[in-house]
Amino acid sequence: MAQIFHRSTNTLSKVSIFGGAIFVVALVSALAAFNRSSFVTEVGVARGQPVPFSHKHHVGDDGIDCRYCHTSVEQSSFAGIPPTKTCMNCHSQIWADSPTLEPVRESFRTGKSIQWTRVHNLPGFVYFDHSIHVKKGVGCETCHGRVDQMPLTWRANSLYMEWCLECHRAPERFVRPREQVFNMDWQPPSDQLALGLKLMKEYNIKKLTSCSTCHR
Repeated sequence: MAQIFHRSTNTLSKVSIFGGAIFVVALVSALAAFNRSSFVTEVGVARGQPVPFSHKHHVGDDGIDCRYCHTSVEQSSFAGIPPTKTCMNCHSQIWADSPTLEPVRESFRTGKSIQWTRVHNLPGFVYFDHSIHVKKGVGCETCHGRVDQMPLTWRANSLYMEWCLECHRAPERFVRPREQVFNMDWQPPSDQLALGLKLMKEYNIKKLTSCSTCHR
């Protein structure tokens, strides 16, 4: 009986099978890389605001504590957006006639809140409590980055679940003394693991990795 398929068919079949597998792996890898890119995560992308508020100026230059504006961060799940009155505590005296700050003055006159653009916005199926993280010794800078060096605010971390789990699986690598939570200049010591293990015991920190911890 005559051979139906040419001998090269075997080679073409192998190349097609392996080539297809390689293509699928490459496609999945490319999609994973794209999903972690700043285009998707918006890490490092400065967000425009109705008023060009500079954390670098207010925190880095003027030394204003995080809690002066984010008043509920130690007691509530939400850090809090400062009311316009907080801005006017200073700006009724300083740069009181600046055109840049007219939206702030208008908000104060009318009582209508400024529509700030959110920088960190977790999905609705994620539960996050600022107060418990503050109480357990997680610094603002750990999640939000060096906001004291940001002329406009941007997201410093992806906020993906895998990023959160890095800390939840090994909190001893990240926790700091409570009195240093709001200190942007704090640097972990050379014996961070020893310090972290000590603080975990002192603050009763658990390695919480169950789904119900964040998804309720």
